[in-house]
Amino acid sequence: MAEQQILECVPNFSEGKDMDIIKQITDQVEAVEGVDLLDVDPGQATNRTVVTFVGTPEEVLEAAFRAVKKASELIDMRKHSGAHPRFGATDVCPLVPVSGLEMKDAVEYARRLAKRVGEELEIPVYCYEHAAYEEKRQNLAQVRKGEYEGLKDKLADPQWKPDFGPARFNQQSGATAVGARDFLVAYNINLNTTSTRRANSVAFDIREKGRVKREGGKLTGKPILDENGEKVYTPGSLKKVKGIGWYIEEYGIAQLSLNLTDISVTPVHVAFDEACKRAEARGLRVTGSELVGLIPLKGMLEAGKYFLRKQNRSTGIPEKELIKIAVRSLGLDDLYEFQPDEKIIEYKMAKKRGEQKKLNHMSVSDFSDETASESPAPGGGSVSAYMGSLGAALATMVANLSSHKRGWDHRWKEFSDWADQGIALQDELKKLVDEDTQAFNKIMAAFKLPKSNDQEKAARHQAIQDATRNAIMVPYRIMEKAYEAFEVIEAMVEQGNPNSVTDAGVGACAVRSAVKGAFMNVRINAADLEDQDFVDQIVQKGKQIEQQAEQKEQEILKKVEEKM
Repeated sequence: MAEQQILECVPNFSEGKDMDIIKQITDQVEAVEGVDLLDVDPGQATNRTVVTFVGTPEEVLEAAFRAVKKASELIDMRKHSGAHPRFGATDVCPLVPVSGLEMKDAVEYARRLAKRVGEELEIPVYCYEHAAYEEKRQNLAQVRKGEYEGLKDKLADPQWKPDFGPARFNQQSGATAVGARDFLVAYNINLNTTSTRRANSVAFDIREKGRVKREGGKLTGKPILDENGEKVYTPGSLKKVKGIGWYIEEYGIAQLSLNLTDISVTPVHVAFDEACKRAEARGLRVTGSELVGLIPLKGMLEAGKYFLRKQNRSTGIPEKELIKIAVRSLGLDDLYEFQPDEKIIEYKMAKKRGEQKKLNHMSVSDFSDETASESPAPGGGSVSAYMGSLGAALATMVANLSSHKRGWDHRWKEFSDWADQGIALQDELKKLVDEDTQAFNKIMAAFKLPKSNDQEKAARHQAIQDATRNAIMVPYRIMEKAYEAFEVIEAMVEQGNPNSVTDAGVGACAVRSAVKGAFMNVRINAADLEDQDFVDQIVQKGKQIEQQAEQKEQEILKKVEEKM
């Protein structure tokens, strides 16, 4: 199953004092379904508000446009003053790929947003950072140079013609910079010292910019200058990292205050380990760390796997366990309790949307009771997906037990890879538990559509057919994913810990049942679809998978019997 596509938008509006104006702007964001408003941070001195929202790409673009439009109606740049550089009512509007998207996707979305803002709102728009059309416009400071007061002259310069929108001065709204940038993680690392100077020394060792070169290599030496009279720097050890040291009176400790501007280059776990190494070289110790703001789930999972690999331990464990490993290893609960549902973007989105109520988040008892209730969903399809996930889980368990078996230490990576494969299938099948119930609900919703005239009848009929096709494909995907689990199960029967061979055998039985149960759902739902060619094709493929599953189960159980 494809990773969920999540796009983040962090517009900065040139208003930080009038909360009524800010509320009207953020109301536009919250009005778009599929978008979650995560943070609103107004600043009095800067007279500027930073807003953070996330969601699916198309919905984020719509929310961003509505917010920019409302800001252009409410904010008058002729009356604006503040400490922060700015040149427009919506000063900057960066898009950030969080998950399921690459930077090239964010660039495409940014340029689409810029075009719409320029054309429909008649606001000059410049594309910056990764979305820039030319190198000199990559740097936001260059794009915004001269600020609002110099914008009229800038627009008159052909070299600074906006990428979208008119090349004329919009007195009320100014101009807007729309960009695509990497996800930035604000990350502080705690030290066992109160010395800002010592913390700065470690920060300068780490940050990409490094420290100023001085004559004789001494701290008291004069700075070395280049031919332009600028200070020369010795680079630090980590790319895409900015940082300083500071003292936090609230906690009574010094910290490294780091901005990780591209966690695909330097993730949090690499920054943490490097800080530990550099601090120890200066007689200091790292006691923990803290995340300021949010982090993508992927960043936490990678950290958990990183620390497990250092121990030669299997990484094929449930998501929540990987997060626990990451929290403990990074010391994220050193200063206060780390709350994943407040700090991890995907978890915070799920919390806001009430997704904890999903079937795959229920206890075993609650799921069983929900199935037994008078409601027709969850039904056989969801239970089939759940059985498949249990079969994959048993295979994963055997892989993890095998990676820890005494005398098999040299094989930990082999079994870790199998466990990774098993846990991925388990996760996909758990998601399909809910998708099958959602597919049923979509059919019910389609039947409730109005049918008072021919147009409504046609639309209702098409909606029913579309929902039925989806209700066929979801259990078919359950069949496919459940069958894939046989590969891990068979490998564990043949190569895994012999003491757990029957667990793998039970997994084979569960997976076979999942395939057969899901196929029954495919067939009964297919009876209501008018596209007979599609039905014939899917049913034929389903029969093949069912037959293969029955054969594979028998082969595996025979091997289990031989080893018992």
